[in-house]
Amino acid sequence: MPDHSPQLSDPDLGIDRQSPLHGYRGDRDRANQPFAPTGLTVALSREAGSRGTSIATRAAEKLGWQIYTQEMLEYIAQEATVQEEITAALSPPALEWVEQQLTRLQNSPRNGVHPSVLDMARVVLSLGATGDMFLIGRGAGYILPRPSTLHVRVVAPLDDRIAYMSQWLRLTREEAAEQVKLRDRRRIDYLRSHYHRDATDIYLYDLLLNSTLLGEELSADLLVQAAKTKAATLRAEVS
Repeated sequence: MPDHSPQLSDPDLGIDRQSPLHGYRGDRDRANQPFAPTGLTVALSREAGSRGTSIATRAAEKLGWQIYTQEMLEYIAQEATVQEEITAALSPPALEWVEQQLTRLQNSPRNGVHPSVLDMARVVLSLGATGDMFLIGRGAGYILPRPSTLHVRVVAPLDDRIAYMSQWLRLTREEAAEQVKLRDRRRIDYLRSHYHRDATDIYLYDLLLNSTLLGEELSADLLVQAAKTKAATLRAEVS
């Protein structure tokens, strides 16, 4: 049954719902509804050395979804040709939605983004318009609207992160510790300066995963379950 109760708009969450008219209008009502993503996007934030990318890769493989790493997002944001290929696959309503979301971000005093990352925001929104994918880093969880996004953060104790970084990059413990500190600081500064968010604020996330306590496989399984559940809720809401 459709929900005919009045709805309040929340521009900071990317929601623009108006009180629907009483009376069932069937397919005509659905045809007149504004575009909204029907596929979920998992936006994953991670502490350096917490194995967040590896966990996201496992989860994406289990779901059969695409995954875009931080490096891939940065590359796309700098390559106009690749951006054009992504937007060419979107419908006119989806393209309009992307621009509406960019306007929302620019006009919101709380969610506003720095002009220097508008290209990145457009890339993230263009990918999020399709959904069924994982986006790692670059503030994706602060760009995309909450209803169609599962915002996840992967953490681990500092000693474990240093040990992992040392093994992964073949560094001494001192060198690995410096790398962890540097990468954490860069990510925190990036989100604070461009998106006015504190990456360490646990209340910004839907799901927190401690990769040391849970391990990569269980972390990926929990992430898959959370994504499936929220994706089902999203489909029910937009259908």
